[in-house]
Amino acid sequence: MLSRLADALVPAVGRLTVTADADAELAAGSIIAANHTSLADPAIVLAALHRLGAMPVVMAAAGLWNVPVLGRRLAREGHIPVHRHDRRAANALDLAAEALRQGRLVLIYAEGGIPSRSDAAEAAPGAFRSGLSRLARRTGAPVVPVGQAGARRVTSGSVAKQLAGLATAPLRRPELHVHVGKPFKLPGDSAVGTTRARAAVTDAWRTAAARLGERAAFAA
Repeated sequence: MLSRLADALVPAVGRLTVTADADAELAAGSIIAANHTSLADPAIVLAALHRLGAMPVVMAAAGLWNVPVLGRRLAREGHIPVHRHDRRAANALDLAAEALRQGRLVLIYAEGGIPSRSDAAEAAPGAFRSGLSRLARRTGAPVVPVGQAGARRVTSGSVAKQLAGLATAPLRRPELHVHVGKPFKLPGDSAVGTTRARAAVTDAWRTAAARLGERAAFAA
């Protein structure tokens, strides 16, 4: 439901285009790693993946499970709550590993949060946390790098700016782009794997941002 809903709603707030490497593949039991820049980008990424025939479970902030209706839907569809700075945090990797064993795709945001910037411009992904590498090492699942650009044009900055962005997006309909890269296996070393994963997602983001003419893509 969440993927179908995203694909139905995103065209109302922006013009989404999707590309993929020639050897990109969204095989069952893969980890999808995407860059995180805005509250809007999970919906944008889900909409793009839905167009490619993929409907992943999402690892997301546990607070979303407290939202009426949404929380019940997230739980029903098997999405995975991440309790940050909590002893329950390890449960998320257990649930993600089980989902992968069942052949589901798992979408993870390895940066662990949204950058605190007031502008709507693009920037390369920040430092990755180790959860992605640990999950890949534990399960042997391939990692599919995904880069998205344009979500900050929908909503970014202060609460007031985010609300204004959401309110005006249907009129502005900014350009949005998602690029899916070639899957790869991470090495056993966690630090090396984390570095490689960030580089692959950065490459995918650079392709997406260049499609939108973002200056950061050419400076990175």
